[in-house]
Amino acid sequence: MDLDTVFVSLLLTAVFSSSAPRQYEFVQMKMNCTDAQRYCRENYTDLASIDNSADVTELLKRVNESADYAVWIGLMETLRSEWKWSLGDPVFYTAHDSLYRNWASNQTTNGVNYCAYMSRDGLWSNDSCNSQRFFVCYSDSSKGFILVQQLLNWRNAQSFCRANHTDLSSVRNSSENKQIQQLMNTSGVTAVWIGLFRDSWEWSDKSKSSFRDWASTEPHGNEGATVLVMSGGRRGQWEDWPCYSKFTFVCHEDQFILIKQNLSWSEAMVYCRQNYVDLVSVPSPQIEQRVMSAARRASTAAVWMGLHHYCSMNMWLWLRGEVVCYQNWAAGNGTGPQDCSEQRVGAIRSSGDQRWVSLPATLRLNFICTNSEP
Repeated sequence: MDLDTVFVSLLLTAVFSSSAPRQYEFVQMKMNCTDAQRYCRENYTDLASIDNSADVTELLKRVNESADYAVWIGLMETLRSEWKWSLGDPVFYTAHDSLYRNWASNQTTNGVNYCAYMSRDGLWSNDSCNSQRFFVCYSDSSKGFILVQQLLNWRNAQSFCRANHTDLSSVRNSSENKQIQQLMNTSGVTAVWIGLFRDSWEWSDKSKSSFRDWASTEPHGNEGATVLVMSGGRRGQWEDWPCYSKFTFVCHEDQFILIKQNLSWSEAMVYCRQNYVDLVSVPSPQIEQRVMSAARRASTAAVWMGLHHYCSMNMWLWLRGEVVCYQNWAAGNGTGPQDCSEQRVGAIRSSGDQRWVSLPATLRLNFICTNSEP
């Protein structure tokens, strides 16, 4: 494949969305939270972080075979207490608009009250989360705010918004603040819960997500680590447990991303370069184990890697410039002269021995992108 072909592919290939669900890996070994964190960091990226309810659904699918009551995720208590939005997905915010605040001048924002409400003058105050107030939800489908004139505490208001809309309202700028204020004044409402809360929890990988899905009465505040409940009435919700407890756990992989679209090798390369960094390279057995893990979830018999053959020199190279030192070819693949009548590229089998195979670049397969720079 020459440079002109690559350029034409770049022009013709559709631009796909860059968003992709987290890639979760269920580890069926019971460990305390510290050992689970160490295992995930050594073998994947970290203990699982969660941005939104779609991530919870994906994670539940990955561990559906577990009979355990719960699994560790990466949320841990710290000594810092900060204000955050209930709609915690970082992609919802741009620049510093998650930091917009409009506190009333008499408010002490580091006191004992952990939930925020807006008054009819548009200024914010904090109050006990158990107080009963009307509230404002945000709907992602309509991109608008919904005033709910039902008296609920903050946690129940959050549950209502998530069940019926998207979440309790975030307020990212003065324009949104005025929109909510106008809703209140039109309806004669004097105060409403908004989605701002304060807690001392953060993700193991330092993710900026402030999404929380605590079960009722949780967290207790003195147990330090978080599990996702897998069974019973609390399935999908979170509880805090002491770190010395032993559970199976879920890691996430942010470096190697399986894309379940069937594309030619050149289309896959363009997709990865537009949305991540590049098609994956496999320079070592350690990296290959992680790539194999991603490939096992593929819907095609093999999965494209960033490996291609130069006929004029009869050699294989990685797209990102690395020399092919480590190799794991299946018998009859990759090691002898290649058929130069068509471009040959490398793929990894998605099952069985998961060795590498040499295939025509025009086949349409799933593929693995990498998120890391060389």
